Amino acid sequence: MTFRITYSVLDADMTALHAQFDEALAAVRRGLGGVFPSWIGGKAFESGDLLESRNPARPGELLARFHRTPVGEVDRVMRVAREAQRGWGATPWQERARILRKAADLISERRLSLSAIMALEVGKNRLESLGDVEESADLLRYYAGQLEEAQGFVKPLARLSPNEDTRSVLRPYGVFVVIAPFNFPLALAAGMSAGALLGGNAVVLKPSEEAPWCAEGLFHALRDAGLPDGVFQVVHGEGETLGAALVAHPGVDGVAFTGSKSVGYAIHGQLNATRIRPCFLELGGKNPAIVCKDADLEAAIEGCFRSAFGLSGQKCSALSRVYVHESLKQAFLAGLSEKARSARVGDPTEVPTFVGPVIQPASVARFEHAAAEARRDGVVHAGGERLRLAGALSDGYFVAPTVVEIAHGHRLMREELFLPFVGVTGFGALEEALTLANDCAYGLTAGIFSRKDADVAFFLEHAEAGVLYANRRTGATTGAWPGVQAFSGWKGSGSTGKGGCGPYYVAQFMREQSQTRMG
Repeated sequence: MTFRITYSVLDADMTALHAQFDEALAAVRRGLGGVFPSWIGGKAFESGDLLESRNPARPGELLARFHRTPVGEVDRVMRVAREAQRGWGATPWQERARILRKAADLISERRLSLSAIMALEVGKNRLESLGDVEESADLLRYYAGQLEEAQGFVKPLARLSPNEDTRSVLRPYGVFVVIAPFNFPLALAAGMSAGALLGGNAVVLKPSEEAPWCAEGLFHALRDAGLPDGVFQVVHGEGETLGAALVAHPGVDGVAFTGSKSVGYAIHGQLNATRIRPCFLELGGKNPAIVCKDADLEAAIEGCFRSAFGLSGQKCSALSRVYVHESLKQAFLAGLSEKARSARVGDPTEVPTFVGPVIQPASVARFEHAAAEARRDGVVHAGGERLRLAGALSDGYFVAPTVVEIAHGHRLMREELFLPFVGVTGFGALEEALTLANDCAYGLTAGIFSRKDADVAFFLEHAEAGVLYANRRTGATTGAWPGVQAFSGWKGSGSTGKGGCGPYYVAQFMREQSQTRMG
């Protein structure tokens, strides 16, 4: 294979890769039904209370079971993390970077089995799953490079006298809780954890209860790379119970969370109710694209299709609203609707599939409610129904990629749905389109299609989002990659103004100390 699997791969000969994926998938399937522990202090912890992971394409298929960590164990988990962090924080930064780079290499070596697990557990198609794993490894490498480039974040400062030595040193906070979502179960868990680990912190990872299996792979990659016991622990359980207990524990020095805006705001408020602690939040979006009068219509349709319906719309960066110049609106709607109707929906492990299932029954119910609203208040141009596929997929959580024409002020154009569901409306002037695009509580990603440099420049200057794309056929609002596009949420989409995949990420997990020595 002479290319890298990223979220922007369009055309490449992947015959050999598909054959390798098939072999890995068969091997993973032979091991279905296994039981896995939580990991506390480097040792397997088995509570006997099992969390089930099931295939959303085949809900009757049990993939694996995981021992929950009881809330009563949280004190011990935090004590272990605190003790382990003392040694890890004192470890030379060069060694920390070496271990994380080794873990990245192990993830790359194991990418096929990890991707197969992800396709089964999350419902990602092959390329999305392979991209997630590749991104995980690249995040570890990119963040290790930040630590190396900054020489461990030790910076000499100016002197007021000849016998004075001054420097700024970034030091670890202590123990971070990392709460990861289901949709990027390896990349987001790995990225948030790596930032904290490279900063000298210990990490307690709670993966999503909807997709716990990939955390097992991350734990083994870090342990096999030489990470000391207790520095990285994995605990399984529901967010409402275990996640809440971790955030509420007084021994937590910081939290990194990716998920819904409501949960993120609640975490931030609880964590900082009695003392100020770092809370890094990535909280989703209601991401717009603007299609101007002189846009390349074919590129705009392709880019919007890929960003709206990739991973069944279950990305925080997914395109969910499109503002199209009135002169192109009908042609755009016809083209996007045709692509939506022709998209292959089915088993995500099969080569032709583009759209897999949504993650759970609640997502199906949310889709059905949104579709009913769209039929009542707008026009459904494609989709709008739950799909009952044949055979073994008959009970899967499949919904049709949906294109609706609806007014900007409608709820469906305001609230994050996390579904393969995109709303379209028209505009007359670019200034109007930007006003509509910015009229949103979120500010994560946004895109524009225009052949005019002045229009693109105006968009880049005035769009209120942290990740902007212009004329991106491979994804109007999606596809950020480590070291290529920083992924920073503005407004209700983030908390720090600095993003994952970007050059300032690792430094956030450390606090500054000024050191002055007189000699």
